[in-house]
Amino acid sequence: MRTEDLAHDLTLALPGWIDDALQDVPDVLPTREERMRLVNRLAARNFREGNGGPFAAIVAESATGRIVSVGVNVVLGTGISSGHAEVTALGLAQARLGTWDLGGAGLPDHELVVNWRPCVQCYGATLWSGVRTLVIAGSGPELEEITTFDEGPMHDDWRREFEQRGITVVSDVLREEAISVFRAYRDAVDAASVTVYNARGGAD
Repeated sequence: MRTEDLAHDLTLALPGWIDDALQDVPDVLPTREERMRLVNRLAARNFREGNGGPFAAIVAESATGRIVSVGVNVVLGTGISSGHAEVTALGLAQARLGTWDLGGAGLPDHELVVNWRPCVQCYGATLWSGVRTLVIAGSGPELEEITTFDEGPMHDDWRREFEQRGITVVSDVLREEAISVFRAYRDAVDAASVTVYNARGGAD
């Protein structure tokens, strides 16, 4: 095997416009509504910038609201299908703190704030990340109905599985605001050109 022909690294980097979008954002957002409002704002800009779908996430210290990392969906910008907002935010938080376990000894409790219930991929990433809380705008069928994205075969007891692993789920934070972002995405993108990242959508 010619190892020089193999890729030896991959990068899930935030797009350049993030610096501008965060310029006036304080380091600490004390309430979950403030944190979700930032997530929704980043999600609304992300699809317009062409990086990926209308999704964003942040990792924050639960007690203080100190922002540890920010993530947006970068699938289209990177060509990496796993580059979802949650994976990006979690990975960048782990890189910043120097640990794969965001709930490790000596660390404050961390939470992942996302503008909808994670897809099946990000469900697993969240379970293993060490966060103690998952904060979501909603979890119903609206996301898939509006955007036509396929979130995967999530089982019905997904919330209980989080809770059993010590991850509290907080739902319906600025729900209607998140839905308005999905509607703006659908209005801005021709239905025929919506890119569903798992391409075949379960087809043979």
